[in-house]
Amino acid sequence: MRIAFLFLFGSLLLSDSPRTTAEYKKIQHSLQQGWNTWNTRSVTQYVLLPQGFSINIAFKQHYFLEENYLREVLIGRRSDNAEYVRPGAHTLNGSYTSLGLKWEEVDTKISSAHIDDDLVILISPNSIPKNRVKVILETGMLWNRKGTLHRDKNSLTARTPGKLVKVYTTSSIVDNDPYLDINTPYISVWFNGEIGISTGKPRSLDEIKIAIRAQKKILDQEADKFGTLADAYIAILTGIAWNLIYEPKHDRVVSTVGRLWNEEYGGYCLFGWDNFFLSYVTSLFSKDLAYSNIIDHLHGKTEGGFIPNDNRGNGSKSFDRSQPPVGSIMVKEIYKAYPSEWFLSAAFDDLLDWNRWWKTERDNEGLLSYGSSPAYNPFHEPVFGTKTAAGYESGMDDSPMYEGVPYNKDKKTLELQDVGLNSLYISDCKALAEMAGVLGRDDEKDELLERAENFSSNMNKLWNDEIGIFLNYRTDLDAFSERLSPTIFYPLLAEITPKQKSVRILDYFYDTSKFYGKWMLPSTSRDDPSFKKQRYWKGAIWPPLNFLTYLSLRKAKHYGASAELSEKSLHLFLEEWFRKGFVSENYSSISGTGDASNLSSDRFHSWGTLFGIMSFMAVSYTHLRAHETLRYLVCRLV
Repeated sequence: MRIAFLFLFGSLLLSDSPRTTAEYKKIQHSLQQGWNTWNTRSVTQYVLLPQGFSINIAFKQHYFLEENYLREVLIGRRSDNAEYVRPGAHTLNGSYTSLGLKWEEVDTKISSAHIDDDLVILISPNSIPKNRVKVILETGMLWNRKGTLHRDKNSLTARTPGKLVKVYTTSSIVDNDPYLDINTPYISVWFNGEIGISTGKPRSLDEIKIAIRAQKKILDQEADKFGTLADAYIAILTGIAWNLIYEPKHDRVVSTVGRLWNEEYGGYCLFGWDNFFLSYVTSLFSKDLAYSNIIDHLHGKTEGGFIPNDNRGNGSKSFDRSQPPVGSIMVKEIYKAYPSEWFLSAAFDDLLDWNRWWKTERDNEGLLSYGSSPAYNPFHEPVFGTKTAAGYESGMDDSPMYEGVPYNKDKKTLELQDVGLNSLYISDCKALAEMAGVLGRDDEKDELLERAENFSSNMNKLWNDEIGIFLNYRTDLDAFSERLSPTIFYPLLAEITPKQKSVRILDYFYDTSKFYGKWMLPSTSRDDPSFKKQRYWKGAIWPPLNFLTYLSLRKAKHYGASAELSEKSLHLFLEEWFRKGFVSENYSSISGTGDASNLSSDRFHSWGTLFGIMSFMAVSYTHLRAHETLRYLVCRLV
């Protein structure tokens, strides 16, 4: 009963958050406007906000006996007979989108654009199906929004408070199909040529094509400001935009890692460190989205005072575990790009609570270890209080670093003092202290600097002078662990290494038996027994590891190494983008691809954009004709 009461009380406390402020509400009002692919359930559904009126493009395949129907389209599905989507460019506000779709006998490109407040869509088949296919334009009023829907002879009509929307097509409308499982007015046309769709008024195919070309030109011109990074700009933007959704439960536009994850987790999922990274990446394009992403992510803080491993649309959270403390590092840099004391103040207290939580809940003999705390578990998640949960907290779930390491239920942690965790924590303390200085929070600044100093001093225990790096330490064996990952570079980010140690650490970057190679950085050293598996964290290349290592190398002024890592990361990223249109969750460090058969990798995962963002930070802003955001990103970070 007491736990349930605390859970309820904590939830009530969390309701009084920056999300209730006028500044946040103004941001969300600005974001929740116009036509876009807002509904996480399908990338071929176009939704008008704030009204909630939707036009869903579906396909009906007719065969001699059977008929198949494709209503919801997602990127990266791998089930039998699943649709295949090749993502194309997508702006944040939906002013231009494009994708390729293959399913049954459908092989087509679908593009969309804005004309002022109207939407136009062009469906351009690459081939005409042998058997007949219908394109169905389904209407809907989503999320219980007020409105009525009506079908006229040649159009569809939505009446919503203060707005009337009419939908037209350039194709001849065929007789109603009485066997379609649709409960709202719709239009069906044969898929036997180009199909144009427009709102507001009837438009010809030529008018629709002109509008689409015009919006694409605007996007290309914006990308061209970045010179040789123009393709990277579009790929990064697209990697974010296809996974940007309207989330009705909390009435927000929010960045997510991927629609497949949202589908699996009950409508949306915000992940512990993923969404801090996404917030930073979105700052390249939008101050409002960067701000709101941070505030919405922090709103998911548990009653225990920490940012959970994941926060799910079905109402559950990881009440027992967090993920690596990168939030303050990212928030500090977003603030530097867009200085606003309101934003800094809105984020500070939640980040401070989380910082204190690590010291209270994950202290293992003077240094931090990943773990899992006893907690309210209303959804009966089976991993609570286990080694598996502690691995999830690391963000590197099944890393070889944790093989054979026991989980101590009394300590609530793994018996491993973790170099990566402690380095990030020290960096978190320093970033928060810098924020406290801006806000005039002198007591908290002193507290944080003292904590950073104590942990930095304790980290000396993890230095192995014989081999020249900081090593994880087995507290159960009182011995070093020699299983390596790129986290060995994170002490450079924490600035706890004198120059001579920093240089010795750098040797591991260039060691071909450890991390150096054509495709890098592998998530475990190349001489590790598990490297050849390449599955998940056993050797695959992961965006956050490259990104955090890049920041670490820059902080230590190893600019040659950081530049090379940036270049190789960009090459890895763009090769997959040009080849498949994918922005993958992780990549093979043997083949450099994101769809290798031995990987376990989401094909379109927003944090893959971290591979590209480094190049924008690495290039001097004086050589780029770009907006102020990029200048801050380049000059300020690390």
